[in-house]
Amino acid sequence: MISRLLTLTAWSMTPPAVWSPFHLVFMLIGIPLAAFAAWKLRTRSEAFRLHLLFACGVFLAFSEVYKQLFLYYIENNRHYDWWYFPFQLCSLPMYLCLLLPFVPHKYQRIFCTFMYNYNLLGAVMVFVDPSGLMHPYWTLTLHGFIWHILLIFIGLLIAFSRMVLPTAKGFWQSTAVFAVGCVIATIINVTSHPYGNADMFYITPYYATTQIVYSQIAAKFGIFAGNAVYVLSIILGAWLLHLVFQVERP
Repeated sequence: MISRLLTLTAWSMTPPAVWSPFHLVFMLIGIPLAAFAAWKLRTRSEAFRLHLLFACGVFLAFSEVYKQLFLYYIENNRHYDWWYFPFQLCSLPMYLCLLLPFVPHKYQRIFCTFMYNYNLLGAVMVFVDPSGLMHPYWTLTLHGFIWHILLIFIGLLIAFSRMVLPTAKGFWQSTAVFAVGCVIATIINVTSHPYGNADMFYITPYYATTQIVYSQIAAKFGIFAGNAVYVLSIILGAWLLHLVFQVERP
């Protein structure tokens, strides 16, 4: 029954090329719309914004369930592909937004700081090379683009409404969340290795990262070096974004 229902949405397409009109429309219209919505909602009450972020988490979760079922039943013919296990860096807002109403205020701010520092920049950078979002099915391709536009909205809403911990301590607390994510990602990569090629956070110890530049570092200096430079680059980018917030805040 599930397979039949999913077949109804299995609309095939030729995967769009990078910098194609499809890509440009989502980048040049979707990102400004996300920024505009975040700016307009910045003055709403904190309770409203937390409920909105929770609603974003619910939407992300339902869309991820659809994606996982579609991949399993339609694209991979009832075979689970560990590459698509939902624990990439850009997956974390789904979990964190769902947790927000249930954790103390201190952790709400830490999670929000993480989503600003670590997910906003990553979501924007995806649009530089969104080849990983291109699928031979409309729904999967749209899922990837809408997902990352929503991450941009979440990050900007957090920034515009001052839900970020602006201190150095706040940055390191958000980095602790990133570190925990790296540990969990590594556990998934290692434990699932006999069953597939999981590459959570793109730091698998079994083969070089597919990320440009870092794959070349891995080829020359080894997988660990490529992964280490990649992780440190993410932390540096998050720190620079955190500094921007510190400069911009009143």
